[in-house]
Amino acid sequence: MLAVYFILSALLVGVDQWTKFKTVELIPLGATKDFIPGWFSFTHLRNTGAAWSLLEGKMIFFYVVTVTVAGVIVYFLVRNYRRSIWFSLGLSFVLAGAVGNFIDRVRLGYVVDMIQTDFINFPIFNVADSTLVVGVICIFIYVVLDEKKAKEGRNGTN
Repeated sequence: MLAVYFILSALLVGVDQWTKFKTVELIPLGATKDFIPGWFSFTHLRNTGAAWSLLEGKMIFFYVVTVTVAGVIVYFLVRNYRRSIWFSLGLSFVLAGAVGNFIDRVRLGYVVDMIQTDFINFPIFNVADSTLVVGVICIFIYVVLDEKKAKEGRNGTN
């Protein structure tokens, strides 16, 4: 069962890299193409920072943090994958997001961003960013639901 979580991470990284490759191939840098008018569009941008371009240009910092976080995630996934499907899915998604953007930073020196929400003012992001968010949501669900159940079980209440 552990292999499923690593395969999931690899598939998500593949989707992330494919969308970035197609963005670079089909959309000129800085250009926008409508996807669902008024809702979503694709805008080809380069980001040398993190979310909202924080820590722009601090590549060594991103390399060290990403390798460290990925190592910690792999350790926790291997040691705790039976604990909860929410916990394991969360770690798999966060790992995929970290690795997807890490590949860009190493290969290109920046991260390719492309997904733009037209219905709200929000920074342009990519699939790897989305997997990070989904992963954090899964881990939050684990903390709220599974840990609550475990606590109730220890207290003898159902």
